[in-house]
Amino acid sequence: MENIISDRLIIRRFNENDWHDLYEYLSDEEVVKFEPYGTYSEDQAKEEAINRAKSDIFYAVCLKETGKVIGNLSFMKGDFDTWELGYVFNRKYQGNGYATESSEKLVDYAFSNLGARRIIAMCSPLNTRSWKLLERLKMRREGLLLQNVYFKTDYYGQPIWLDTYEYAILKSEWNK
Repeated sequence: MENIISDRLIIRRFNENDWHDLYEYLSDEEVVKFEPYGTYSEDQAKEEAINRAKSDIFYAVCLKETGKVIGNLSFMKGDFDTWELGYVFNRKYQGNGYATESSEKLVDYAFSNLGARRIIAMCSPLNTRSWKLLERLKMRREGLLLQNVYFKTDYYGQPIWLDTYEYAILKSEWNK
């Protein structure tokens, strides 16, 4: 994918040198609270930057003025021309519209250039900021999946089941 540029941001592929910015937000418990992984060490962030540089799923979201990576988008093609959107942003930059701005640009790019017919996103019902972002994108809440996923187990090794909201938007509904 080519770089996507908005008023304030550049969305691009990761490179190995992004590890420090990646570490800055993936080492924050509050940032990864709803993710299927825990906090990252510096070594894990270095390895993750290498992996993401080779991946066609993760995209760095950078401030246009400085080039600093302030978060990432994930975007994965599924069946039937459906793509799944995800995002994680540095807490220091949350609340400024960066997640909405970058997600909007990526969704628009997917509908215009990638042949996307439908875009979905999943989030925890407890992650209010996430589902409000999806609603700002005019995505429709299509369901509440009860106890459909787990990332951790309890003391006895039993799954700690989590609920998930599923959101979606069709190309025919996209009005940007």
